[in-house]
Amino acid sequence: MENNNEYFASINEVSKRLAVPAHTLRYWEKQFPVAIRPTTGAGGRRYYRTETVQKLIQIKDLLYTHGMTIAGVKKLLRDGNLPANLSDANTSQSATITQTVTTSYSADEIDTAITLLENAKNILQ
Repeated sequence: MENNNEYFASINEVSKRLAVPAHTLRYWEKQFPVAIRPTTGAGGRRYYRTETVQKLIQIKDLLYTHGMTIAGVKKLLRDGNLPANLSDANTSQSATITQTVTTSYSADEIDTAITLLENAKNILQ
């Protein structure tokens, strides 16, 4: 795809590029209406601008690679915190998880849990 903002890609092209079914793109339109607004052409066909495709790529990565939920991505979009760089999302998510773990459990409790998991792993092998 070109980097020209006036280039429109059909839902079929975007589906192939992102390797997700077209029905998934239509579902994401409903879930993220602020971020994903395709232009409709004759017969109601969907056409996506380049910046919309970039948002779809980010959303796909957050959902599939970083393991975020739809609600989590909605919150990022609502708060205007959709990361420009996807590694920012991973760092931010990791920091949140680390903070939750360290504030919820003591170091001794974590060490005990690790030991129990290692023992269970050895038994299963």
